[in-house]
Amino acid sequence: MQTLSESHLHLPHRRQGKVRDLYDLPAHLTDGRLGEAPLVLIVATDRLSAFDVVLPTPIPGKGRLLTDMSVRWFDFIASRGLTDHHLLSTDAALIHSLHADQLTALEGRVMIARRCRVVPVECVARGYLDGSGWLDYQRTGAVCSVRLPAGLRRGDRLPEPIFTPATKEQVGTHDENIDF
Repeated sequence: MQTLSESHLHLPHRRQGKVRDLYDLPAHLTDGRLGEAPLVLIVATDRLSAFDVVLPTPIPGKGRLLTDMSVRWFDFIASRGLTDHHLLSTDAALIHSLHADQLTALEGRVMIARRCRVVPVECVARGYLDGSGWLDYQRTGAVCSVRLPAGLRRGDRLPEPIFTPATKEQVGTHDENIDF
């Protein structure tokens, strides 16, 4: 399986997050089926990020799995009529400027989406006490204001999963847990 650590496409305004690369996608580079609204191309790479650091060894296929999970959730949301979302297509072949080798590398990794204003929040469901949750628990006995039993140890399974949102910061800075 081919690993993709970075994408280097000839598209404007490349931004690189910890795991995904983002490009502006001018409408004239697509086949017109996606409309004229401002578009972006989101590429899920195989980079691995832990504790706000991008680790040196990518995980083959990770980007494809992330894209598949995202698409399944967007399909679920749409099927229930919960809200509109930004995803328009996962077909990189709609972008005329990509070469055959790029299409192969990007297969299963891309989302073509409407450009939106991003709400920089990461949604974390925790089943175990570790990472920033462990640090919060040591200080306060809670994670994101969710009170937990006394005496838990790092890595312990929580009595039930908890929702612990965090800010989504730029590369090089740490996400911060958000209290309720």
